[in-house]
Order: sequence, then structure tokens, then C-alpha cells
Amino acid sequence: MIDLLLQYGLFLAKTATVVIAALIVIVGVSNIGQRRRPSDEGDIEVTYLNDRLQDYGDLMREAVLDKHALKAYFKKEKQADKKKEKELKNAGSDESRKSRVYVINFHGDIRASAVESLRREITAILTLADAGHDEIVVNLESPGGMVHGYGLAASQLARIRQKKLPLTICVDKVAASGGYMMACLGDRILAAPFAVVGSIGVVAQMPNIHRLLKKHDIDVELHTAGEYKRTLTVMGENTEAGRQKFREELEDTHELFKEFVHEQRPSLDIAKVATGEHWYGQRALAMGLVDELKTSDEYLTERARDADLYVVRYVQRHKLMTRLGLAAEGSVDRLAMRWWDRLQQRPWW
Repeated sequence: MIDLLLQYGLFLAKTATVVIAALIVIVGVSNIGQRRRPSDEGDIEVTYLNDRLQDYGDLMREAVLDKHALKAYFKKEKQADKKKEKELKNAGSDESRKSRVYVINFHGDIRASAVESLRREITAILTLADAGHDEIVVNLESPGGMVHGYGLAASQLARIRQKKLPLTICVDKVAASGGYMMACLGDRILAAPFAVVGSIGVVAQMPNIHRLLKKHDIDVELHTAGEYKRTLTVMGENTEAGRQKFREELEDTHELFKEFVHEQRPSLDIAKVATGEHWYGQRALAMGLVDELKTSDEYLTERARDADLYVVRYVQRHKLMTRLGLAAEGSVDRLAMRWWDRLQQRPWW
């Protein structure tokens, strides 16, 4: 029996050794390949959305139409394609081409980390887009987050406005706080009927464990140069003067936020909408926060009838170990956000 256990243990050890060795080889090969290019190098991927929509339609027609109707449809489509190809060949000028709609998907987290991809996607589009023919659509989903992160994200969208390109913002789920700061740069804001919009306000919170440390006779020393270099601290004893200064900074940030929104959408009653509250799409429309109730799917399907739609996406290359770390970090972030949502006092269906 002991011999059997020893043999089994030896087998497991050998198996583990082989697996570990294989992982080392895979990681090593991956790292060698990555050293040949900068770690932040990535690619711009462009997907022609019209073909995807056409494939959906063809799949449904093949499933629903009878053989004769299907044959007649494809014959008609073939004739239409030939006619379109002939028109494009004879036109010869870019002025007579169909409009192009460039689609960007922005999913914002607390740090607005997607801005790194957004800036590259916009840069790529601006090398080709024509203000007289084209449009940019941003599918925006964000509950807001850090001021500087979303300030930069909004500045990227401002580049589109500066080039006089039509910018449409689609909000299917949420564009709140910093997310709405981005959305208000759109020439038009489209929202789903129950999308969460608004939350034009500023919030900050900081734990303080000074009393706990004091109870255990632990001192914390904080030295600063400048009266307001540090207003509130986590471990030190906070003063009323520090709290007051912190509130003043929040108020100033809120004023900047309100001024920015009002500059982009001057028809808004900023005093009424900048209370930190959020509204669902139907109410947001009545208050002027959005321009139309419509989902991104509905809008893009409509535009596909008379325009060429291209989804533009920046894809970052990462080393294998970095990808594993990002996957773990994403899992932790999702778990934290799930618990945060559960703690919020929001209505549920």
C-alpha cells in the first residue's frame, strides 16, 4: 500500500513538473515575441457593420422564406449590387460617395481607463473623416468616476467637435456624472427610455481611522509645507478647517462641471438639473438632458440604409502574464461593482 502511494505521489510530481515546464516555455516564447515591439503597441481594427447587418437579414430570410421567394430576393440583390458598383465606378469622385458613420464603443470604469483606447480611435478616424459627408457615433456607457480621467475623455470628444464633424452620442444604459460630461459634447444625445442620465454633481469620501489608532496608542505624523497641501487624511486627526477647505474644493469642482455642461447645452436649466440627481431617459428628455428616445441598435440600423457603417476599435497587445493579471483585476473590479450596486438604494424591477 505504501509503495502504491509513493508511486502515485511520484506520478503527480512528474505531471506537475511537465505542466510547470510547459507554462514556463509558453510564457518565455510570448515574452520574446513581445520584446520586439513596444509594450503599448496595439492595432486599430475596423469592422464593416453593414455586412454584419446584411448577414443577419440573410440568415432570417433563409430560415423563413420559401425557395422561390429566396431565389427572387437574391436575384434582385445581385442586380442592385451590380448597379451600385457601376455607379461608384462612373462617379470617380469622393464627393459622390455614400456617407460614412464611424462607430466607437466607450465603456467607462471609475478610472476612465478606456480613454487610452478612445484617444487612438478618434485619432485614426480624424485622419479620414470628412465633415461634409461623415458622422461619428459613440455608444457611451459610464456611471462616471475620477474627475481628471473623465475630463480627458471629454476633451477627446471635443476634438471631434473642433473638426466640425457631426457627433451623436447613444446611451443605452447609463451616462451619469463624468459619463454625462462626455455625453453633453454630442450634437445629439439619444437615450433608451430607461437609460440612467444626469447626476451632475461631485462626491468624495474618505475613511478615517485616527480614533482606532489613538485607542491603541499609535501616533501618525504628517508634515506639510503649504496651509492646504493636505486637507483630510486617512490616519491623522482631521480639523474643521481642513473639512471646510475640502468642501470648498468640491464646490469649485461642481461649478466647473456645471459651467462645462451649460456651455455645451445652453438651453438646459442648469440650476434644475445640476443637483446630483439622475433621471431615466423619458424624464431626461422632458428636462432637455437628451434629444431623443432611441437605442443605438435602432439608430445604427436606420443609418445603415443610406450610409456605410464602420466600427473602429483599438486593440492593445499584452504579454501573457499581463493578460492574466488584467483578467484577475477585471474579476475583482466586477465583484466590487456588483456589491456596490447591491448597496445602492436604487429601485429594482
